[in-house]
Amino acid sequence: MSRRTEPAQARVLMVCLGNICRSPTAEAVLRARLHAAGWGARIAVDSAGTHADRGHPPDPRAQAAAARRGYDLSALRSRPMARDDFERFELVLAMDQDNLEWLQRRCPPPLRHRLRLLLAVGLPGQDMHEIPDPYYGGPDGFECTLDLIEQACRGLIVELDAGRLSIPCSEQG
Repeated sequence: MSRRTEPAQARVLMVCLGNICRSPTAEAVLRARLHAAGWGARIAVDSAGTHADRGHPPDPRAQAAAARRGYDLSALRSRPMARDDFERFELVLAMDQDNLEWLQRRCPPPLRHRLRLLLAVGLPGQDMHEIPDPYYGGPDGFECTLDLIEQACRGLIVELDAGRLSIPCSEQG
């Protein structure tokens, strides 16, 4: 029997509409928080959009808001959600109900348990369930979005640390 020399890596996918505001911000924030909490080597984070084009950088307003708080989004590029993402990611976190419903319609039924709202995972029991899309608003919307994402990612780490959230590791390479 062979032993794995490296731990299996769990994968989390952040999903919004265009993959240029909320989900790349959530990707960067969660990646930084996981690294700081010691989970970074065990959990990979990516982002995608339900209606995204491929290759666009995050919105400059999202980049500016994130940079003010120490997150670098400059290397991230948009990509559309792919059918195999449902298999490759053990946890798929949507930013809002519309995107969650889009994911649920396309996800194979045996994998639908992987689909959740970010706020429901990171801030369970809260009245607010969606991270609003700041795209058509002003700079304050990007700050509010980042506030919610930071809170949800902080809560997700608390849930992981407490053992209340389990992200099963994929055995695939």
